[in-house]
Amino acid sequence: MSPLDRIANVSVLKQHEVDKLYKVENKPIVSTSDQLCFLVRPRIKNMKYVADIVNADKAMGRSRKYKIIFSPQKFYICELVLEEEGIYGDVSCDEWAFYLLPLDEDLLSMELPEFFRDYFLEGDQRWISTVARALQLLNSLFGPFANTYGIGRCAKMVYEVWRELVEESEGDSQARRPEISHVFLMDRDVDYVTALCSQVVYEGLVDDTFRIKCGSVDFGPDVTSSDRSFKVLLNAQDKVFSEIRNEHFSNVFGFLSQKARNLQTQYDRRRGMDIKQMKNFVSQELKGLKQEHRLLSLHIGACESIMKKKTKQDFQELLKTEHSLLEGFDIRESTSYIEEHIDRQVSPSESLRLMCLLSVTENGLIPKDYRSLKTQYLQSYGPEHLLTFHNLKRIGLLTEQAPGETLTAVESKVSKLVTDRAAGKLTDAFNSLARKSNFRGISKKLGLIPRVDGEYNLKVPRDMAYVFSGAYVPLSCKIIEQVLERKGWLGLEEVVRLLNGNEFAPTEPVMEENPAWEAQRVILAVFLGGCTFSEISALRFLGKEKGYKFIFLTTAITSSARLMDAMLEAKV
Repeated sequence: MSPLDRIANVSVLKQHEVDKLYKVENKPIVSTSDQLCFLVRPRIKNMKYVADIVNADKAMGRSRKYKIIFSPQKFYICELVLEEEGIYGDVSCDEWAFYLLPLDEDLLSMELPEFFRDYFLEGDQRWISTVARALQLLNSLFGPFANTYGIGRCAKMVYEVWRELVEESEGDSQARRPEISHVFLMDRDVDYVTALCSQVVYEGLVDDTFRIKCGSVDFGPDVTSSDRSFKVLLNAQDKVFSEIRNEHFSNVFGFLSQKARNLQTQYDRRRGMDIKQMKNFVSQELKGLKQEHRLLSLHIGACESIMKKKTKQDFQELLKTEHSLLEGFDIRESTSYIEEHIDRQVSPSESLRLMCLLSVTENGLIPKDYRSLKTQYLQSYGPEHLLTFHNLKRIGLLTEQAPGETLTAVESKVSKLVTDRAAGKLTDAFNSLARKSNFRGISKKLGLIPRVDGEYNLKVPRDMAYVFSGAYVPLSCKIIEQVLERKGWLGLEEVVRLLNGNEFAPTEPVMEENPAWEAQRVILAVFLGGCTFSEISALRFLGKEKGYKFIFLTTAITSSARLMDAMLEAKV
């Protein structure tokens, strides 16, 4: 519903003779219309829903026209289900190739939040060709993309399917000068740590607190200081938001109060004006000032609401625990904090997130801790979460170390398996190891934990670590930075090995003769399985520092809460 609303809201649909809009849910449709149109994702449960409606109409002797529009594409399995349910001849099917929704001037989303669970948990590859088609769409408009890098099994598959599509349409864009020089594809499971950390840049905090949906957010009465809720579109057009979105939260209040003073000064200018100047002021500036004033008061309200919630949660203590986990200090103390979190029943997904962060940074929990935390969690939040633990283990977010399995033991196993792989011995052991994180080793090799003398200056950040209060440089962003700098994976072999391989790069990087050429600096960063606002802020910062322009393409926006929700849901 949300992506559709960004393109054609209810009033637009009404103008095109849409009588009523219904959400696809288990409720009967009460409509006198003689035509029903279903706009759905290609899923089996949706086909059963359509079949129930059509068969109910048949039983009542009603005659209507039915059309199913699949978005972003139609799958053969859906037609099979329609046939099984006996309604294939009663419906007409169509496909709406809606691959990309621009949420902002540098952010494109496929709005497929289910991609993460479908691929990484269920091993369902249905969306691989969808992402490849989206890439090909961009390639046909802004390509040809000469330099494509990536890491991850899913990224490799997408890349291969996309190359096939490129070969099929060869000749379309040959003569054109590309507008994007580099493409980087990355799987979400290459870096779970970043997605599990609490966000502290303004846009990330707004998302964690109010949940940004499709680029807009609903601010409730606690923010608007009225009895009404407001839906606000958050993008570069919002003058106030565009200046604070990538800032660390500690700087935001200062900026907003300065902005309020500046606005007041502009309002006060009207005092000494004559009639002609007043007329100009009212016709040209007043509307803009009022709009800015409205947005300013909303963002101040949002900040106050975030502060209240975070103080109640004891956010500082939580961040301290997270930073200890990232650095590998005081693990016992952090484990006690997580136990207390579970015992106080703060929130099922928050407790789970902290357990996952402990597991991923420590390369799995020691059996005693795993059993103890799991037992406490199930006693606190209910035995129905047994399936959640199974899901988390499968996906590699919450695992148990095999007895005596230290990091070095894992590393030597991986290296043995990497050489075995060349001989085609893809053993079960390798598959289980592919879900190990090796975070400590990677962190050391890439210097993800900055060494700072004294206080980290969040007002004038030195590196991408500012998005986590100077405690940690996002792994995903560091990999992109390193590969762009080295023009490939050369010198990163050890890191790639710890990340379980599946990296790729162009055989010969293509560079234009003219270094001042604009597109040389435009990079398309593709995140498969979701991207967080913290990662977007970090890469925007890197772009400013190094003169790159990043464009983001993601299957959906993600966050620690969304990751946990995907694991908590039962399979439908």
